[in-house]
Amino acid sequence: MDRMFRVLAFWTGIFTVMFYAGDMMEAALLSLVQTAFFLAIGYLKLSERMYIYIFFSYLTVFMIGFTYYSSFILVPSFGGH
Repeated sequence: MDRMFRVLAFWTGIFTVMFYAGDMMEAALLSLVQTAFFLAIGYLKLSERMYIYIFFSYLTVFMIGFTYYSSFILVPSFGGH
């Protein structure tokens, strides 16, 4: 299970590089923080149950943040017109 967190760190690292190359600094910083979080958790050698608890907690925080952003901050528009 610890290897899966390192895989998540790899993919969020890829997203960090792509966001940075696309000049999206806020998203790149957020992805970099997630990469560091997943990498740190991946080397802790916790039990599989604890890794599942951490992952579900991460998903819960993500969904609350995403719902808040899409409901209260996001300005609906298509194509930037």
